[in-house]
Amino acid sequence: MDLAAAIPPFSPFLLGVLASVVAGFGATTLGAAPVLFLGTMKDSTRNLMLAFAAGIMLAATFFSLLLPALGQAEKVLHSPSGAALGVIAALLVGALTMHLAHSLAPHEHFGMKGREGADASRLARVWLFVIAIALHNFPEGLAVGIGAASGDLSSGLGVTFGIGLQNLPEGLAVAVALRGEGYTRKAAFLVAALTGALEPLGGLVGAGALAVSGGLLPWALAFAAGAMLFIISSEVIPETHRHGVERGATSALFGGFVVMLYLDVALG
Repeated sequence: MDLAAAIPPFSPFLLGVLASVVAGFGATTLGAAPVLFLGTMKDSTRNLMLAFAAGIMLAATFFSLLLPALGQAEKVLHSPSGAALGVIAALLVGALTMHLAHSLAPHEHFGMKGREGADASRLARVWLFVIAIALHNFPEGLAVGIGAASGDLSSGLGVTFGIGLQNLPEGLAVAVALRGEGYTRKAAFLVAALTGALEPLGGLVGAGALAVSGGLLPWALAFAAGAMLFIISSEVIPETHRHGVERGATSALFGGFVVMLYLDVALG
């Protein structure tokens, strides 16, 4: 099946924005929906789901962001070593940007890490958690917007699928945490869904940057990869290694990684 022919002929900018809406708002809303009908989910089960999604995200970061970034950078610089150095620089800038955002913005993780950032004590606990999700969603949307607007079908589908899958358990985690703070089922669902609405903002910025200048593509892809790697290493993986499921979480991460590897090759 020709996937390119199956996708309507949207402009790259619109495709980037639409992909971030689907992977962000759509997947987060779908993930949060069970809170309207089901009871609480076991922490171990949620952690295994997040670990599988982390493997998907990790593979998407490499195969859908970094490798295309290296290929595009080499076309621009006509030097493999120069392309590698440029991509590394953009990668580190992306990671540093996320580090600064996490250091400056007050937020809280409903897990072992607790409160982080400046003036965290002044905000209600639940909103600290919502800010934490927002800090994740913007760079995720940025990565989806850049990948989908890059013109590389495999890159766009890979990063959209990877981040969308990760947002399913994340949306449920937000809704369940809000329920634990005393919110009604409906309120927990709506707030969780709204956190996913922040992701298209990142998609708009990423796709818009490429619309302004296509020459930004390799550096934008590498920047998004750095932001994603920071989130995976600093936030998602530590969260999954809780409640005595470290080995299971590691196995789930490998499972997600190899699934995404296969899909990347199959989508070609």
